[in-house]
Amino acid sequence: MISLTVTAVVFGVVFLAELPDKTALAGLVLGTRYRASYVFAGVAAAFALHVVLAVAAGSVLTLLPQQIVHAITGVLFLGGAAVLLMKKGEDEEEVRKPENQSFWKVSGAGFMLILVAEFGDLTQIMTANLAARYDDPLSVGLGAVLALWAVAGLGIVGGKALMKRVPLKLITQVAALLMLGLGVWSLWEAIAG
Repeated sequence: MISLTVTAVVFGVVFLAELPDKTALAGLVLGTRYRASYVFAGVAAAFALHVVLAVAAGSVLTLLPQQIVHAITGVLFLGGAAVLLMKKGEDEEEVRKPENQSFWKVSGAGFMLILVAEFGDLTQIMTANLAARYDDPLSVGLGAVLALWAVAGLGIVGGKALMKRVPLKLITQVAALLMLGLGVWSLWEAIAG
């Protein structure tokens, strides 16, 4: 059974953390050069693979005692908040232009770009943490993949307009604040439990 609460929390946290990431910029660059639906197909497939790996890693953590899981996830969330707060503006990824506009070439370029750029990324680590914290792999996976797809879609279709209206620094600070709150809460549960 899917928990809408867990899915919504995961969606919000992952969405805010991924929005200022290089993925939105890479999606924007690819979306301006190629057919948006082809780009999205490749990017969405790569994100789905990343979420499956992250949820599997987080599910392994649930085998540990709850106090240890809360302590680990608390420290990782605090580390993620620190990374977001100390992060400088990221440059656009260099994107190799496929020779033609075929579905397989364009979606393959999007898939490979995201697969490599996002491996071990902050949101993948956060997804693993959330899977461990909530012990609900389906709800966490659904929330994370929907958040990543939403960011990719925004980046591909309207990234430039969004970044003009909402300062990247504000988005990053809100994501860091959410992660800080989750980190403190997890550590409190580890100590109190």
